[in-house]
Amino acid sequence: MEDNIFDQVREVDLKETMEESYIEYAMSVIAARALPDVRDGLKPVQRRVLYSMIELNNGPDKPHRKCARIVGDTMGKYHPHGDSSIYGALVNMAQDWSMRYTLVDGHGNFGSVDGDGAAAMRYTEARLSKISMEMLADINKDTVDFVPNFDETEKEPSVLPSRFPNLLVNGTTGIAVGMATNIPPHNLREVISAVVKIIDNKIEEDRETTIEELLDIVKGPDFPTGAQILGTRGIEDAYRTGRGKIRVRAVTNIESLPNGKSRIIVTELPYMVNKARLIEKMAELVRDKRIDGITGITDESSREGMRINIELRRDANANVVLNQLFKHTQLQDTFGVIMLALVGNQPKILNLSQMLHYYLRHQEDVVTRRTKYDLNKAEERAHILEGLLIALDNIDEVIRIIRGSANTPAAKAALMERFQFTDAQAQAIVDMRLRTLTGLEREKLQAEYQELMKKIQELKAILGDEKLLLGVIRKEILVISEKYGDERRTCIGFDASEFSMEDLIPDENVVIAMTKLGYIKRMTTDNFKSQGRGGKASKECRPWRKIT
Repeated sequence: MEDNIFDQVREVDLKETMEESYIEYAMSVIAARALPDVRDGLKPVQRRVLYSMIELNNGPDKPHRKCARIVGDTMGKYHPHGDSSIYGALVNMAQDWSMRYTLVDGHGNFGSVDGDGAAAMRYTEARLSKISMEMLADINKDTVDFVPNFDETEKEPSVLPSRFPNLLVNGTTGIAVGMATNIPPHNLREVISAVVKIIDNKIEEDRETTIEELLDIVKGPDFPTGAQILGTRGIEDAYRTGRGKIRVRAVTNIESLPNGKSRIIVTELPYMVNKARLIEKMAELVRDKRIDGITGITDESSREGMRINIELRRDANANVVLNQLFKHTQLQDTFGVIMLALVGNQPKILNLSQMLHYYLRHQEDVVTRRTKYDLNKAEERAHILEGLLIALDNIDEVIRIIRGSANTPAAKAALMERFQFTDAQAQAIVDMRLRTLTGLEREKLQAEYQELMKKIQELKAILGDEKLLLGVIRKEILVISEKYGDERRTCIGFDASEFSMEDLIPDENVVIAMTKLGYIKRMTTDNFKSQGRGGKASKECRPWRKIT
């Protein structure tokens, strides 16, 4: 009797086994869990949640559905990794202080900026937001590849069509194995204007767009919580290299009270700062006497907006206290930008230009595939209409053949033999209703055929000309900008630490004079005045400095 293979002991190299296993685990986390795709800016769990919702017909024009139903469908069909990760992703997409343009319209308790958690999924309801429909637009027109799910019983999209650059617009954060991504959200209008600039340069001047042109359009991150970015050096570093540190400061106002006291009012906080924890930290600093002059801190936030009231002692200098708060609390915070995304399933750090180019390339692919799909459908319908119009021109003979046939297959065969119809055309003719014989219906068919031929011509022109294709993308993306775009929430201010001595030197025309003996002097042009022959130079021309 042979030994059972499971009872055998095999010697393996532990080092090699651990290396192989860990590499497989790391690649799984990197490519299939923690990092977003550069094309649609979504992690797999987010993409699966949105696709499950569209499959449930859970659009913005339909009633909200229980989140438990959405999570159950997503987990059972596409994401077998537990309900907490799915519901967490769903909640994050519904929080307007986490996402610049929310992809889910939540109904119920979805947490707060104080760090409160969302209610259990059996209590909350959700549906797709209006802008998320643009992420899923034309998904049924063969615009993206579908791949088998985990047990190969369903098909899921490998990427969404994403009609707007979601990766930059909503940003993302994720920790993989050995790498992390932290992309800030941006203003929709600015990002779309940058894409349009790239398209215009290709169409009009047939050239690539420089990073300087894009920096003029995309001013910087636009956080959902507003606040103020200090300086532009960190923004430029991030956009040029893919990495940078952006200093973000809360929006504050110092108010003087009638009793001689003053108070600091905080109305906007830096992105991802927990308000309740911030107030606790302030209270600790006052208790430990690291900050002096604060007599009370109250949270007066309401539906109208955020408001933290910091009351000061009569003899306290409000500006000094405020600067201490900036130094010791998250009233001033640093956002470390790491623009890491998956490009062809490989993680890459990208600059602003590369991100927009990869997105545009994706849109070219999506619109090309959609145009081919529409062209194929239009040609199929035109083919049927050609058969119907021929049949109507010879309607008496067609009726005679159909009446004289024993059954439908025989009628089809006779029609195909007599008029050289295809199987599809013959089937359409035998299915033809009597009302089609009226003159009005015939005119409708003729008009539809002419309209289809015109559409086919346009679709073929788009497929044959890259500039026409880019024009279609430009037109569609501008509609989204007009429909969903809004003003910036985050303003960009100055950072005193970014100024150097060179910045303080005035930009003016000067004259540099040098003698044969090596003396040199710099003078402004105002020091010189026109003089006649034998005139004397102005006193400003002296003294001279010897070059050593």
